[in-house]
Amino acid sequence: QVQLVESGGGLVQPGGSLRLSCAASGRTFSRSTMGWFRQAPGKEREFVATISPTGVVIRYADSVKGRFTPSRDNAKNTVFLQMNNLKPEDTAVYYCAADVVPGSVPTSANYWGQGTQVTVSS
Repeated sequence: QVQLVESGGGLVQPGGSLRLSCAASGRTFSRSTMGWFRQAPGKEREFVATISPTGVVIRYADSVKGRFTPSRDNAKNTVFLQMNNLKPEDTAVYYCAADVVPGSVPTSANYWGQGTQVTVSS
């Protein structure tokens, strides 16, 4: 059974940093495009970033470009999201996704984690 488990969320002050992790199990995802999405209260889930199987191709939402960086460790079947200079508008539940379906703005994937809460507040 495929599982994606996120960790690393929490409460942080504006301007602070967090690093999210997503541990995948049940199969190898070394050939899978992995992604991060988020959903704020009262809003639809939105694309944050994707990373190609080799980590060479990375796509970002404009709202996080220059502040967030995805990475992956295929040997450990794990992906990460380094988030710097966090803003209150980054507050959301962050979801890890595997086998992200390509698109101009990715919106779907075959597998999803349960999400981890990130709250940016002073």
